[in-house]
Amino acid sequence: MRLFAAVLPPARETEELRCAVAGLRKLPGAAALRWADPGGWHFTLAFYGEVGKAGDAAKLCRRLGRAARRARPMTLRLGGGGRFGDRALWAGLGEESDRAALVRLAVAARRAGRCDEQGFRPHLTLARTRASAPVDLRPYVTELSRFEGSPWTVSELVLVRSHLPVSGTPGERPRYEPVERWRLGP
Repeated sequence: MRLFAAVLPPARETEELRCAVAGLRKLPGAAALRWADPGGWHFTLAFYGEVGKAGDAAKLCRRLGRAARRARPMTLRLGGGGRFGDRALWAGLGEESDRAALVRLAVAARRAGRCDEQGFRPHLTLARTRASAPVDLRPYVTELSRFEGSPWTVSELVLVRSHLPVSGTPGERPRYEPVERWRLGP
């Protein structure tokens, strides 16, 4: 199983961002981007890759449960965005977000999976470019800078399974399935 730990935005906040992304999809070059499915939007805290043995998954779940109990609920707000070079467009965290609490939760999730703790940048991937059709993402980032969603309280840590496309159908996307959820706090 390909697993990762994540924070999932609630439906209302996802809808706010979906409306903003609808405007982005009208910009020049948007048809050449591979847009992420809003139903799969998430903040990846730690990527574990293939976890093959049931015992390894059970140990990971126990450690994530402990990490969640030690964390506290936090306020986040989607806002603005950025890009990773010319490869990916993402939404970020807006004002009033408790970035420090999210970073602490990411560090705890990475420790639970015995992952590298370096380089966490809170982001929610919106679109990726195709190597065959590069797109200048700067106008998209400029448009995203005007977006500020509503604040929400993050109250759970989620372990997610990633099902990679297998059909070979162009445009097929990964599918994400929550495997386990833990409430934050004691």
